[in-house]
Amino acid sequence: MEMERDKLFYKYYRFIVIPLVYLLFLLLSYLMNPFGKYWEYLDRSPIQIHLEEAGFGLITCFLITEVSLASARWLDKWMPWEKRPLYRFFLQTVFLIIGVFIILKAEDLVYSTFLPCPDGSVTGDKLDEWQFPLICLIMAFLISAVHTGNYFLKLWKSSMLEASELQLKAARLNEIAMQAQLQSLKLQLDPHFLFNNFSTLSALIEDDPKLAASFLEKLSKVYRYMITHLDSDVISLSEELKFIDAYSFLIKIRHGENVNIHIDIAAANKSKEIPPITLQLLIENAIKHNIASPARPLNILIHDEGNELVVRNNLQLIANELPSTKMGLENIKKRYELLYGQSVTVNATGGQFEVRLPLVDLKSI
Repeated sequence: MEMERDKLFYKYYRFIVIPLVYLLFLLLSYLMNPFGKYWEYLDRSPIQIHLEEAGFGLITCFLITEVSLASARWLDKWMPWEKRPLYRFFLQTVFLIIGVFIILKAEDLVYSTFLPCPDGSVTGDKLDEWQFPLICLIMAFLISAVHTGNYFLKLWKSSMLEASELQLKAARLNEIAMQAQLQSLKLQLDPHFLFNNFSTLSALIEDDPKLAASFLEKLSKVYRYMITHLDSDVISLSEELKFIDAYSFLIKIRHGENVNIHIDIAAANKSKEIPPITLQLLIENAIKHNIASPARPLNILIHDEGNELVVRNNLQLIANELPSTKMGLENIKKRYELLYGQSVTVNATGGQFEVRLPLVDLKSI
């Protein structure tokens, strides 16, 4: 929309700006030398001469305006003010002086050829001779200054918009992070999660104290990881996999062979980064919504394919289950969008549920 307004302005600005520049040109000329011979010449000339002088003056103002704006726009592209301001000022000054000199020389040639002064009444006044090019230069610098001011105004508006967008993005990211923290805290304080793990731990203490000690160690690692990384935006995949190793141990003790988690990831990809607790949310999502029994075990595979991390499980949905809120998946999608500007792909076809997560190397961004 703003670009269309700029095009419309540059399309019609000549009808407004050129006459204003010409009026300013006359005003400066008169204030500089109100008793010059040029004004005496106009005073005793017929209307035809006034019209010719006005037309010639408008053409002069038009050429000066176009040269001033063209040189400024060309330099905006190849030598912006924000890069080398002193060098830019020097170049723009030189271009304006050369441009005005060429315009005046060309007009002097045309004027002397086609519109010669019949009685030489305008010549002979030294002040008139040098004030005309001086005023032309002043006009050129004024037009260039207005363009430069507009350039800096647009640059300021653009920087303000970028800052606002960054603030909005940061606010959205904070909101998503808070949702992830709340979801993680809900999992930690979920009565079913606590009851299941403590019930398993209680049974193990009586039946297998050594295994109970291992179970308690893994459970403490799970809680420590969740608490430590509540405020983290990203974490290395290797750290996330250590957490998943502890979390998988709990799952294996609770569900036995009903749930199988297999991980196959190349060492080169383990140094890349993902949002924390992403894999745990996907594993918990798979267990929550699918049947896991000796006859129909739930198989969860976590592996890499190129620059993607794939989490796949066989699809065997629980009958009469309450509709999913999809908060976990939506949270992961939004975090990837805000952190990396990339999308998470979710597919549910051929009896398989698959989530593809981009693996990002932040050092290369």
